[in-house]
Amino acid sequence: MFQKFHRKKSWPEIDLAGKQPVLSCSICTGEQVAGFRDEKTGRVEEVCCIRSDADLSAFREQYGITGEIEKIY
Repeated sequence: MFQKFHRKKSWPEIDLAGKQPVLSCSICTGEQVAGFRDEKTGRVEEVCCIRSDADLSAFREQYGITGEIEKIY
């Protein structure tokens, strides 16, 4: 029997003060990357790639995000 080994995601520690959760979406490929946008500079710090609803749920749970997440293109 073969065993499946799953890699545990290591979530980076992020200071959420002054940051807004966003999804960076590609118009061409549909790829989505979750991260946080600094409200002062507008720079996005990418955290993880979103491949399924489970990934998005895990991102929300890890950082305590409720409500809508803005999509930027």
